[in-house]
Amino acid sequence: MLGRMRIRPPRRSHLSAWLPTLGVSLLLAILPRSPAAERTHTPQMSYLDNGVIRLGVDLNLGGAITYLSPSGTGRETNVINSADWGRQVQLSYYSGPVPYHPPGTRLAPSWQGLGWNPIQSGDFYGHTSRMLETTNDGRSLYIHCVPMHWPLDNVPGECDCEVWLSLDGAVVKARCRLNNHRDDHTAYPGRNQELPAVYVNGPFYRLMTYRGAKPFTGDALSRIEARLDKDGHWAHWIATENWAAHVNDAGWGLGVWNPEVCEFDGGFAGEPGRGGPLDGPTGYIGPVRPEIIDHHIVLDYHYELILGTLDEIRRQVYANARPPTAPVWRFEKDRQGWVYRNAVDAGWPIRGELDIRLDQPNPQIVSPMFFAQAAAASRVILDAAFDPGCPEVAVAWRKWGEQPDFSGVVTAKVAADGQFHEVAVPLAGSPGFGEPIAQLRIDPRTGQAPSRVRIRSIRLAGPE
Repeated sequence: MLGRMRIRPPRRSHLSAWLPTLGVSLLLAILPRSPAAERTHTPQMSYLDNGVIRLGVDLNLGGAITYLSPSGTGRETNVINSADWGRQVQLSYYSGPVPYHPPGTRLAPSWQGLGWNPIQSGDFYGHTSRMLETTNDGRSLYIHCVPMHWPLDNVPGECDCEVWLSLDGAVVKARCRLNNHRDDHTAYPGRNQELPAVYVNGPFYRLMTYRGAKPFTGDALSRIEARLDKDGHWAHWIATENWAAHVNDAGWGLGVWNPEVCEFDGGFAGEPGRGGPLDGPTGYIGPVRPEIIDHHIVLDYHYELILGTLDEIRRQVYANARPPTAPVWRFEKDRQGWVYRNAVDAGWPIRGELDIRLDQPNPQIVSPMFFAQAAAASRVILDAAFDPGCPEVAVAWRKWGEQPDFSGVVTAKVAADGQFHEVAVPLAGSPGFGEPIAQLRIDPRTGQAPSRVRIRSIRLAGPE
């Protein structure tokens, strides 16, 4: 008899980030709750309370969030699930190789598809992350820890993580940072990162979001019905308002907003409507975006947790979201979520441009998911320098609506002289153009000689 079950979400992260999410169905792994250390775990809590909500992190679990409730209520109102150390609200990062199995270590066979995967709380075998520093001045919390590789037995990550937390009304504001320092300098492909991973208790089984084509207009919400224990995978969708929420039958619960992300995974596992923080039933939300995790990268992101009704959660997002416009990606300090297929760049740090080597067949440069109306995205404008070995470029786009392919493509000649020029590639008028756009792919067309392209910015724009 297995006793309490451990459920950890299947990941797409063994797939390269340019592959479409839809159609990828990974099997559910349900494993016994193995480590004795976890059963005897003693929390060391640190709290913030602003009179509206109460937030608690467990310093014996790398400072992961294990408690969130309205102020002045008891533990029974805590919305966060901590039935195993793969849950909580926590940081989780992915890179190569796959599998990641350093010599002399033990790898859980069921999790070998995750590859390099340090997480904030601890590992599958029951070893917790190590705290380096923590401060709590009553207004903000700071956490600095060394995470553990989830699939491995007592193997700390060659990295450290920092989290800054503060409260604003019914909102938890979080800033997160990965400081990587791996000995392995291989340029692994980009992988989808959980930004962050969020698990809630059984009563909050109704997963709600906006996935329509009229974001920030108050249009009707959608319910995501995915059941991990029945379907074998989480749902995946484009959240065009950048948020999702798990709520109870009264429509109250926890919203997760990441303004830089519109790709979400989520669903529910176990018996809906019942269970507390240490019980198996759980809902999951993961805002995901592809990132290349260089061996020495410093990777930052922000998110917010919002307690309230669906109307309150949505109002909070509307009050703080940027007005929806066509995306502009300026590669001043980072890659902005762009990744590569059959190509690599000069590596971290990014200094004002992506410097991409084109010495493999069919190189591709792929954007993160986004949402843009066709009227605001009739042209793609590249500020780029193409070497002589790259005389033209193709721009492909993916229609909004979760199709797994890039349905349109336009090819343009470029000034292949190694100097920066603005290249405007018109999409309007090409076959299939006219619906909202969700993703771009830039395909430099190279000759026989090795070449490169340097890109300072990519933007979508309307008609001239």
